[in-house]
Parts: sequence; C-alpha cells; structure tokens
Amino acid sequence: MQQTPKNWLALGDSYTVGEGVPLYESYPYQTLQRLRARGMAFQAPEIIARTAWTSHELIAQLERTTLLPVYDYVSLLIGVNNQYRGMEEDGYESTFEWLADKALTLTEGLIDRIIVISIPDWGVTPFAGDRNAAEIAAAIDRHNAINRRISEQKGFHYLDITPHYRQTGGLPENVVEDQLHPSGKIYENWAENLDRFFR
Repeated sequence: MQQTPKNWLALGDSYTVGEGVPLYESYPYQTLQRLRARGMAFQAPEIIARTAWTSHELIAQLERTTLLPVYDYVSLLIGVNNQYRGMEEDGYESTFEWLADKALTLTEGLIDRIIVISIPDWGVTPFAGDRNAAEIAAAIDRHNAINRRISEQKGFHYLDITPHYRQTGGLPENVVEDQLHPSGKIYENWAENLDRFFR
C-alpha cells in the first residue's frame, strides 16, 4: 500500500533558509534526503524563514500566512537575531512561548512531532573575529536556556547543536562566503541528528 507523504513545517531564520548554500544543502533538505533514503514518504518541507528574522518577525509572518490546518512535524530554530540586535530576553521568552504553542496547535498537540533546535554560537566564526566571543557565547547560552526550558516543559524534542558548532563552526570549510553562515557540511551534521526524530 502506498504511503501518504508526510509534511513538515520548518520555522526559523537564516539557518533554516540555508543562507549562502544551495537549497539542497540546507538542513531541512538534507534531512528530507535522509528520510526518503530510508523509505519514508515525505513532501518537501514548507519553510517559513528568512535571513535576519527575529522571533517577533517570524510571528508576524505566521500571522499573515495561510497555513495547512495540521502538519505531521514542526521544527523551530529562532533567536540568534534577537541576541544579535540586543533585544530584551523577556521578549524572546514570550515570543518563543507563542511559537511553541503555535507548533502544538499545528500538530494537534502531538508533542513528539515538534523539534526545537538550539541556536548556534556565531561568535566562533571569522565574521565575529573583532567582537567579544565570550559575551556572545554567554548571551547565546541565555537564549538557549530559555528555548530549552520551554521545550522541556512542553515535552518537545530538543536538538542541542551548539556544543558541536562551537568546536567546528569557525573552521574555514564550515563557513560560506560571508564568513558567518554554516556550510553544507555543518548542515549535514544537523540532518544526521534530526533524522532520528522523524518516524
């Protein structure tokens, strides 16, 4: 019997778009390739993300976008631009809570279908060479503490890519031309770890 293809809504910013890499090297599409390779029927992910978006801007886009009533999976990676712009962390907490509740609505409350990905630490990249890496790391950790706590309270899957990214994200082969965003090799690692959350 032919499987009905599952769908996936990927929410985020430049990391979900795959800024600087071909679409097929973004983490949603590398994950899709892995899922299909193991025989799962999946539609191409619906991506609502844009470079430089904060959590507030993602919400604004969602409020004016016609979505499907239900998705089989929802993933969320947002917050780096809140930190980059120096926005209030309380605002990040309230907007992330909104996005978490939106994901619950879109999956009809199926918490095992929601995946939150931690924010990478851009302070390790060549782009940030003239900035205070320790301050950036501390701020990223505070934002990730917020999204992790909310995710764990709600029972979502949580993929913590930040420790590995801190070790590898600054290597020449792991950044694109802008010296800030990850290469397809980094996204390959994310896809390998995301794969297990899709059943």
